[in-house]
Amino acid sequence: MKKAFFLILVGALMFAQPLKTFAEETNTTTEQTDSTDETTAQTDSAQAPETVIENETVQPEEEKSGNQFIKEKFIEGDPFYMSLVLFCLIFGMAVAIERIIVLFLSSINTKKFVEEIETILINQGAEAAKEKCRNTRGPIASIFYQGVDRIDEGIENVEKAVVSYGSVKVGELERGLTWLALFIALAPMLGFLGTVVGMILAFDDIEREGDMSPALVARGIKVALLTTVAGLIVAIILQIFYNIIMSKIETISNEMEDASISLVDILIKNKLAK
Repeated sequence: MKKAFFLILVGALMFAQPLKTFAEETNTTTEQTDSTDETTAQTDSAQAPETVIENETVQPEEEKSGNQFIKEKFIEGDPFYMSLVLFCLIFGMAVAIERIIVLFLSSINTKKFVEEIETILINQGAEAAKEKCRNTRGPIASIFYQGVDRIDEGIENVEKAVVSYGSVKVGELERGLTWLALFIALAPMLGFLGTVVGMILAFDDIEREGDMSPALVARGIKVALLTTVAGLIVAIILQIFYNIIMSKIETISNEMEDASISLVDILIKNKLAK
């Protein structure tokens, strides 16, 4: 776990440095452009002081695309803290997508599977039923295999095996969710950390200049607000996926319990276990 956090921190530092460089280059280019425009305007004014421009048409500014807007706000919110929040989103989404894929691949038509196992047990025996379970994906098939494998040991051992192995499979379904919960809690905390740092920068500027003009404290306040918004957005997105995953796990767990009861009923009804 310490190694993972160390790798995340190193990655954040490596990712933040190019963004800061890009931001500095952008600001330098803007300043140079403004200076050139001012010089040109002064020269034109000196050469043609009495020129009157009629029917001047103001060209509207080009609308920024979504990607450009996000990049600008990312840089304005301080690349270091925004990178940490971004890493929470990336790793959290990786865990969520992996769990969703696993859960949907674990789902089967439980009713049809139970009927097939009952038919196979009656007509072909336990070995054929175990082969059917081996060739079927999902935790329900695994539970049925453990139960059918202990038919000769009695119905009580079958019940114990089904219950015990069911708990194991539920634990496997919930694997990785602790990391997802960590990222959900960590994203807004990192956002609030950026908020505190931004406010400290704002107060440092006020103390250094001895003035409290809006332009002076705007930089620190912007860092504070943008990092908080980013952290909350990431937490909301990951929380939605977390609830989807938990709902799916609950559905599969209920199906496992119903299937386990059905297996025991089949064995008792057809007198297939002692």
